[in-house]
Amino acid sequence: MWTIIKNEIHYLRRSRALLLISLSFSLVLLASLFLGNKQTQQQTEAYNTAKDHVRAQWEGIKKMNPHSAAHYGTYVFKPSNLLSSLDEGVNSVTGNVLRVEGHVQNEIVHSEASQMLMISKFGKLKSSLLLQFIVPLLLIFLAFHSISSEKQSGRLKLLVLQGAKPYTLIIAKTITVWLYGLALLILVILTYALLNLEGLNSETLLRTSLFFLSYAAYYFIISGLTIFFSVRWQNATVALTSMLAIWILWTIFIPNILMSSVESWHPLPSRAEFKAAMTEDRSKGIDGHNPSDERGKELKEKVLREYGVDSVSQLPINFDGIRMQADEEYGNIVWDKHFGNLRKVQTKQKKNFQLGGIINPFIALQNTSMGFAGNDNLHHQEFLVQVEHYRRDLVKILNDKHAFGGSKSGDWSWKADNAFFKSVADFNYRPIALKSVFSSYILDLVIITLWLLLIIVLLSQAAKKIRIV
Repeated sequence: MWTIIKNEIHYLRRSRALLLISLSFSLVLLASLFLGNKQTQQQTEAYNTAKDHVRAQWEGIKKMNPHSAAHYGTYVFKPSNLLSSLDEGVNSVTGNVLRVEGHVQNEIVHSEASQMLMISKFGKLKSSLLLQFIVPLLLIFLAFHSISSEKQSGRLKLLVLQGAKPYTLIIAKTITVWLYGLALLILVILTYALLNLEGLNSETLLRTSLFFLSYAAYYFIISGLTIFFSVRWQNATVALTSMLAIWILWTIFIPNILMSSVESWHPLPSRAEFKAAMTEDRSKGIDGHNPSDERGKELKEKVLREYGVDSVSQLPINFDGIRMQADEEYGNIVWDKHFGNLRKVQTKQKKNFQLGGIINPFIALQNTSMGFAGNDNLHHQEFLVQVEHYRRDLVKILNDKHAFGGSKSGDWSWKADNAFFKSVADFNYRPIALKSVFSSYILDLVIITLWLLLIIVLLSQAAKKIRIV
């Protein structure tokens, strides 16, 4: 088999057209990787600059009422992932700036896509775009006439008469085409590693390895399936047409049809409906800014009983801070309820979409590519959750300072000093460890593995159909 592979590689090397195409495409591939890596570095620099600027503003507060500071708020910026230069996933459309303040859970804004002059269906020229769409096309054009041309030239008969087994011949040709795709993939991975040597760690290396294995498996599926058609059809044109039709179905039609179906099976509320439901539930809680609110009166009576006094003025603390925090905690319950329901629906959508990989391995590839790069919706949602937890902690610190820092109820002129604001911790995003989210991608890995086994079976069956006349 290895002799056949060597001969096939030697034959491919003699093709000037293939050499020129390979060189040109490699340059485009490397250029996209360089540009993507440069953009990631620029985004990281911009992130650090903005983060330091906002923190300096916070620490620059001389004196301010703690609750006024809660309304003043701060900003949190989503950091760039080191693997974004390989696959940026959903990051270009999800936004990267979030305002953190009291009473309000804001939406993340300023997505990269919203600032682009032109929105393409396939997005910007990224290495993941080339690896997912263009490399498979090259493999198809290399493999579609692999066996059929041997039949037409009579070389297949000669090889079999010389002792080459049909199955060995088919596997050897599949591996030869696959190695071409693998070479391009290795070129991208090694270049990426060289560009980011300082930032590499065990977590990044593991993610990159799984990223590599996912693409390597998909390329074998593409190569093997094309060889299968080349064996089954006498006409090379029919084999090419069949495989191109599958490529179009896999990359364009099936993902869009499936996503539309999943969204209809498990519909999400519209933004207007979601906000209306949140507002309605929020109105049922305590109003931190309305002393005459009935729920606020109940809280006041409770606090008075705890301190054994008859009026708010006799309290040794500031009841306004207590009421503000109670308002926040009720809002947190509402947030957990509605966003929790939203995530349940998204989880159902994701599971159903993943199952689409059974008929379309391209779906499984895209899922693992974004997931292992750390730029899928799961990682984005984790960022939002961490920001919300930080917002709650920040507002509670400010309300507690307002309540127990030494001021009296009704004294809104009292101010905390600069030392207090400097003591409030800044937001620190903690990336999810791969082992914590690996279970989310097991289904995709299993599906890709099943497709690999199916391709091997198909090639085995195709070998039995070869007839030497």
